[in-house]
Amino acid sequence: MSQKNILAILGSPHSKGTTATMLKYAISEAEKTGYNVTKVNLYEKSIAYCKGCNVCDDIGVCAQKDDIQEIVTLLKESHIVILAAPVYWANVPAPVKNLFDRLKGTVMEETKTFPKPRLKGKKYVILTSCHTPSPFSWIFGQSRGVIRNMDEFFKTAGMKPIGKIVCANPSNKAELPKSVINKIKSCWK
Repeated sequence: MSQKNILAILGSPHSKGTTATMLKYAISEAEKTGYNVTKVNLYEKSIAYCKGCNVCDDIGVCAQKDDIQEIVTLLKESHIVILAAPVYWANVPAPVKNLFDRLKGTVMEETKTFPKPRLKGKKYVILTSCHTPSPFSWIFGQSRGVIRNMDEFFKTAGMKPIGKIVCANPSNKAELPKSVINKIKSCWK
């Protein structure tokens, strides 16, 4: 892993929406600082549902053969993962949750107590957008639920956060508020 690699994951069905725009800014800022970024759109991938077979616990990767193997390879080669997913009922959209389920054996090892992380040393950035205006998106748990869910996945994997950014009640999907852009930029300083 001599080259600085980032895996940027879009977990939104709207490739020109607010969440995608946030990811675009993050990718641009990361590339300016020398990172090689590979973007994956979960809505363009063929990823079957987890079958609960737990074979991944032993082999470190899901036994089902589909696009998850490509994502596992990119994840293992990355230094940083950027996950951009909108708020759906105070949680992540179904393809993002499915990704988490399918990566179980890749990111953690089951033990008799707490899972043992398999991705120590890597970092992550969380980007999310919510139609509920601020501060209500946080007070009523809309954006907080998404952040908690994504955080749990990455922390269990042994990864460390470098940014958690919420864009609440975006008025124009093509333009982000300056405060959101500045928070995205601060991740790469």
